[in-house]
Amino acid sequence: MSDISLQAPVALTTRPEDRIGHLLAGRIELTGILGVGAYGVVYTAVDIFTHIPYAVKALSKIGLDARQRRFQEREIALHHRASAHPNVVNMVKILHAIDCTYVIIEYCPEGDLFTNITEHGNFVGNDILAKRVFLQLVDAVEYCHSLGIYHRDLKPENILVTENGTQVKLADFGLATTEPVTSDFGCGSTFYMSPECQQSPSRGSACYASAPNDIWSLGVILVNLTCGRNPWKRASQSDSTFRAYLKDPGFLRTILPLSAELDLILRRIFETNPAKRITIPELRYRILHCQRFTTTSPLDSPPLSETSASPNISVTDMFQLAPQIFSGQVPVPASLRNTGYSSRSSSNSSTNTPLTPVADDYAPLPIQFKQAWGPFDGVKYIVPQPPALPPSIQAC
Repeated sequence: MSDISLQAPVALTTRPEDRIGHLLAGRIELTGILGVGAYGVVYTAVDIFTHIPYAVKALSKIGLDARQRRFQEREIALHHRASAHPNVVNMVKILHAIDCTYVIIEYCPEGDLFTNITEHGNFVGNDILAKRVFLQLVDAVEYCHSLGIYHRDLKPENILVTENGTQVKLADFGLATTEPVTSDFGCGSTFYMSPECQQSPSRGSACYASAPNDIWSLGVILVNLTCGRNPWKRASQSDSTFRAYLKDPGFLRTILPLSAELDLILRRIFETNPAKRITIPELRYRILHCQRFTTTSPLDSPPLSETSASPNISVTDMFQLAPQIFSGQVPVPASLRNTGYSSRSSSNSSTNTPLTPVADDYAPLPIQFKQAWGPFDGVKYIVPQPPALPPSIQAC
């Protein structure tokens, strides 16, 4: 990825609204503000020649120390690598100015998944649509993991919606890492963190695995999609709802309208020992064969809550990223190839294709789904230790 610098000085901008109307590279006009964060601003933009809309992340360079600059560079690099997948927001171009880096990405006018669930009332009660978009998200995360990229901030606010709610795209790689084992405890949003991510390390060498942490977050998102609620405020002993779940895994069905099938899937996802937690291939298999997500019963769980142009850029500064072609290398198990489902593109998913039911949700799985978290066997997993649960600490 090339680093394009300005050939002339630029007046530094202090207010996000001051950039509205600026023309980047003589053709991308910033038209409005989508959001403001700690390290930058997201704008709406349009190509004045093709009229194609874009979103532009203006990542500030002002006041950053060396560590923060590395994080910013890492976010751009990892998002670029992952954007080859159809269910990851496409990164189109990068521009560098003195005061910020402009990251031009595809625009998703339907907003994020959080808004679609809480304000538009989409997905909840629509099992076909919820299954379709959740499988797309599973695909995107599996593709990232196949590249050695772990998102660490999976939540509805970081998932964008397109195609009238039928397609979702993963966004915001600001907390992503390439470390399969990490000691960054408390990384992400509280509602979606796994228990091991929230624990205080007992020793300086304590760590946890990144991939199972992402899968835990997928489980919370699955509850968001199907029930419009959060299962708990945080997966910690300090949370009374989570403590009740640890005492009785069937507790979720008393506060959420979960079908028996989905409840069993969630138990596999919300396995407190990350070494035993469901893998992505097994998760896909079980979701595909889940006939019904919800029933009708009271909702007593926590509500779904939020966590939280430079005129001197010339056309030669417009950097077109080298195309990242998604080759579909994430395999679809042979047993799933005739179900109308493809991991290559969501458009290949057939919502009308009947799925073969599984009589017992814990029926024997194909052997490829029984693989443990082999790469993480040496990790010291820090998990809650309620009296009824066996210890699951391993040496780091």
